[in-house]
Amino acid sequence: MMSRILFLFLFMSVALISCKKKEYQLGSDLIDQNSLLEGTSVDTFDILSYSIIEDSIISDNASNVLLGSYNDPLFGAFSSSFYTQLRLASVDPNFADPSTIVIDSFVIGLEYLGYYGELDDQSFEVYQLDESLSIDSTYYSFNTLSHNGVNLVPAEHAVITPKPLDPTVIGEDSLASQLRIYLDTNLARTLINEASDDNSTVFSSNEEFLDYFKGLYITTNNSMQMQGEGAALYFDINDPSSKATIYFHQDTVATSYDLIINSECADFTNVQINNTGSAADQVVQDSTLGNNAYYAQAFGTRAALSIPGLQNLPENIIVHRADLELPIQFQTGYKYRPGVNVSVATRADSVSSDLVNVGVFGVYDDLNKRFNINIREYTQAIVNKTLPLTEIVVSPLYFINSAERIVFNGKNTINKEKPRLVLTYTSY
Repeated sequence: MMSRILFLFLFMSVALISCKKKEYQLGSDLIDQNSLLEGTSVDTFDILSYSIIEDSIISDNASNVLLGSYNDPLFGAFSSSFYTQLRLASVDPNFADPSTIVIDSFVIGLEYLGYYGELDDQSFEVYQLDESLSIDSTYYSFNTLSHNGVNLVPAEHAVITPKPLDPTVIGEDSLASQLRIYLDTNLARTLINEASDDNSTVFSSNEEFLDYFKGLYITTNNSMQMQGEGAALYFDINDPSSKATIYFHQDTVATSYDLIINSECADFTNVQINNTGSAADQVVQDSTLGNNAYYAQAFGTRAALSIPGLQNLPENIIVHRADLELPIQFQTGYKYRPGVNVSVATRADSVSSDLVNVGVFGVYDDLNKRFNINIREYTQAIVNKTLPLTEIVVSPLYFINSAERIVFNGKNTINKEKPRLVLTYTSY
C-alpha cells in the first residue's frame, strides 16, 4: 500500500507552491559550471529564518482530497473536510416496482491514498448540500457551501477507526483500502422513488440530477481530540471505487445502484487550522523567534529565509554550487514525519505577493535529519543583479493536498545542527 501511495504521489501535480505561482527561469545566462575546475568555498553566511502565513490556497479538483483532523502540540488543531458532487452511473435507471425493494444499506466508499498523523477513532458526518458546486468555479480552502443541516450518518455508524493499510472486503471481493461511511437509508429510498416517478426528469441526465441533488459535504466532528491524537486522511475520489452505493434486495435478488464521483465532478477541500497561541503562531507573530525554530505546514504556514550576505558577493564570480542545509527537528518513527521533498520559491521583487519557482526541490536527508537544497541559480541571479535579494520560501511539496508539517532549526537553536549555506564559486 505504501509503495502504491508513493507511486500515485509521484504523479500528482507538483506546481503547488502557490495558487499564484508563476514559471520563472533563474540562471539561464550562466556560464557552464562544468567547465570550471577550481573554486573557493565559504560557509559563514548569516541566515535569518521565520514563518509566514498563506491565506489564499486554491483547493478545488486537486489530485486528492483531505478528510479528518489532528491536534498537533506545536501547530495546533488541523481539521479538513471536503465538498463534492455525485453523478449518475446510468441515466433513467429502472427500479421496476419500488415497493418491492428492501434497502440493505447506503454507503459512501472513499479510496485511501494515505494519511498524516495517528490512526485514532474519528467521528464522521455527511450533509446534503443546498448550494450548487461548479466545475468552472475556483474554490479556496477557506470556502464553505450551505447544507441542509441534517447529518446523514446514523449515530451507530459515526465513529470509525481509519484503516488505510488494510484491504477492504465487500462480499467476496478484497479491494484496495477504503473508508466506508454508512448513510441514512431514507435518503436512498427518496432517490429510488424519485427515479421511479414517471413525472420526474431528475434521473434523465446529470444536469437534471445535479440540480436536484447538489452534492455532499463530508466532514468530521472531533471536538474532544487531545494533543497528539488524530490524522488527516487522503482520498482519491476520482478512483472508480470512490462512490456512493445503494445496496438493496428486490424479489430476493441482491443488487445495487451507484452514484459516482469522477473528474467531471466539482470538488474542493476545506481546511481549518486553529493555531492560536501555538509555537508556530508565536513565530508568525514575532519573526525574531524564528531564529530559534521556524515552521512550515501544508495549507497554512511557509518557512522563510533571508541571507543578507548574498548581496555583498562580488559581481565577477561564477557560482558552482550553493548548498543550503536546513536541519529539522524530527525523530525517526515520529507520527508527524516530513515529506521526501520541499518546494523552494522566491519573489520576483520585494513588494510582490506572488511566489516564483526557483527550479529545484529540497531533498530530505534522513541520516542527517535535514533538507538539502542547491540554490545556485537563485544565488547567481542575485550576483548578476537579475533578481533582487528576496526571501527564500520553503514549503511542504504537496502544499494543497497533504497535511505535512516541518519544524526547522534556526541559527540560535539549542540543538546541534543549524542552517548553513556552503557557497562554492570562481572569480574571473
